[in-house]
Amino acid sequence: MKQYFLIAFILGVCTVGYSQKYASEKSFVSFYSHALIEDITAQNTKSNAIFNSETGDIAFSIPMKEFKFAKSLMQQHFNEKYVESETYPKSTFQGKIEGFKKDAAGAQQVTAKGKLTIHGVTKDIDVPGTIEVQGKKIQMKSKFKVKVADYNITIPQVVFQNIAEEVEVNVDFTFKPM
Repeated sequence: MKQYFLIAFILGVCTVGYSQKYASEKSFVSFYSHALIEDITAQNTKSNAIFNSETGDIAFSIPMKEFKFAKSLMQQHFNEKYVESETYPKSTFQGKIEGFKKDAAGAQQVTAKGKLTIHGVTKDIDVPGTIEVQGKKIQMKSKFKVKVADYNITIPQVVFQNIAEEVEVNVDFTFKPM
């Protein structure tokens, strides 16, 4: 019986050692809203992601309360009135990276296709991005636009000129082997 356990353990260690799975080491997610009266930007460095370089599967989770704004009142309104982070604490993406070749040198143009969930609403999205293998680490970057109305985020008429209907999202993850 001990031999079977030892063989299973060795096979498990070998599989883990050869694994093509990566976890985020560093994350940077930001959004930018350009409106007539005021530009709004916020950054988040508390996101987590996993990536399987064999299958292209990727998933990430962004804690909404971790977005930091220049003005504390903006942050409060973002969490309480717009994304309702008590009810919807995370934004998530689950999908696949298409076009990635793990042995290619330099930055590669790829597309992430999957489901983005914000404010409890899930939508299929396709976003362009780049991946660069840097030794044992992988860096992924993407810039895309999100229409706030698509995710049932309402902008009150009184502040309509302060907040754009579409925000630019930047995602930058550095992955390390698991």
